[in-house]
Amino acid sequence: MATMADIRNGMVIEFKDDLWEVVEFLHVKPGKGPAFMRSKLKNVRSGKVVENTWRESDSFNEVRVERRKMEYLYRDGELFVMMDSETYEQLPVDAHVVGELELMLLENMEITILFAPSGEILGIELPVTVVQTIAECEPNVKGNTASGGGKTAFTETGLRITVPFFVEMGDKIKIDTRSGEYIERAN
Repeated sequence: MATMADIRNGMVIEFKDDLWEVVEFLHVKPGKGPAFMRSKLKNVRSGKVVENTWRESDSFNEVRVERRKMEYLYRDGELFVMMDSETYEQLPVDAHVVGELELMLLENMEITILFAPSGEILGIELPVTVVQTIAECEPNVKGNTASGGGKTAFTETGLRITVPFFVEMGDKIKIDTRSGEYIERAN
């Protein structure tokens, strides 16, 4: 059993009959009364984020989640086929586990798969940035500036993204996988 003092960012705990990852926390020591902690928790399976307040007397179970680096190979219907780079073992992952991250996945991309102690696949983590090619966007019009606003574009995987006016079809761009936003043009 872990206590409030043991909590840290990235830790996975059992809470409300599910697995939650600690996104952030803050210890609060008011002038009056006992200390407590405010935390932001993210559901490992659904991605839902909740806030919770812990008292010093609260305890919880820490869950050891295994993270394994794998390579995304291809999609086969409702399954995404991943491969362990060391053993070359292929692992099918259901589409509901991948979710919206599907639009950022490129073949042969290295990803991290999260496994529960029971062996269940909890989710996937992508690198912080990915490079994709612009497949479709409006043409650049004279007078549009690089700093004001942007236009809608679609990448090779179908991801809809807002890019600066100077980005054209065929350009490679760097995308932040956490927010889904344009960062810069890639070389």
